[in-house]
Amino acid sequence: MTLAAIGVFITVLIGSCLQRISGMGVGLIAGPVISLFIGPVQGILLVNVLATLNAALTTLTVRRDVCWRKFVSIAPYLVLGAVPGALLIRAVSSSLLMVIVGVLLLIALGVVTLGKRHLPRVEGPVPAAASGVVGGFMNTLAGIAGPAITVYAQAARWDQRTYAATLQPIFMVGGATSFAIKEFTGAAEVGALGVELWVAGGLAMVLGLTAGTRLAPSVPSDKARNIALGLAFLGGGTAVVRGAAGLLM
Repeated sequence: MTLAAIGVFITVLIGSCLQRISGMGVGLIAGPVISLFIGPVQGILLVNVLATLNAALTTLTVRRDVCWRKFVSIAPYLVLGAVPGALLIRAVSSSLLMVIVGVLLLIALGVVTLGKRHLPRVEGPVPAAASGVVGGFMNTLAGIAGPAITVYAQAARWDQRTYAATLQPIFMVGGATSFAIKEFTGAAEVGALGVELWVAGGLAMVLGLTAGTRLAPSVPSDKARNIALGLAFLGGGTAVVRGAAGLLM
């Protein structure tokens, strides 16, 4: 097994476990880390596919807590953000793309963690649609729809159980949309990814989801979410440094 496959296995394992417990994890953790191993274009494509499958499986386990009305208010708008994200991928270099991925992640995480206490309460279809557009753009570009949806969910005062569950079908639609648009526009090609990466990611996803299901009753979701956010900060910062180094060389 190559170093890249090992990296994919470890990050997807941790991310899928934390996502089952807290609602977020796969995109936040795996996106920047896998980009370091196999590049931001193919790395995020792999994350999009794995995140779609992981979210679909997780949705089955938490379907009773999903608010489908909230889901419908956001999910259709993901495609509006996915298209410009795919076009940007084709227009910039891999090093610059890695910097953009890292910066977007760090800004989004900063808003989620530091700005949540100052978010005004919002209601209505426009803020929900806006979060979907931004989430679709960030998911296509960086594999991270979660922070954009989280900012809206916190401003709309969703309770934690509904938030964690409803994110899953949103992630499923977002990942599938980003993948389809990248393939359609030629922004990325799934055939360029090696079989061992799919095997490592798939196995890690199943093991992580199983572990998360067992740990969920005993691990506070807020604690798991904080771990995921902390790891994502580290990954985002590393992506920025590596991308910037590539631009200077």
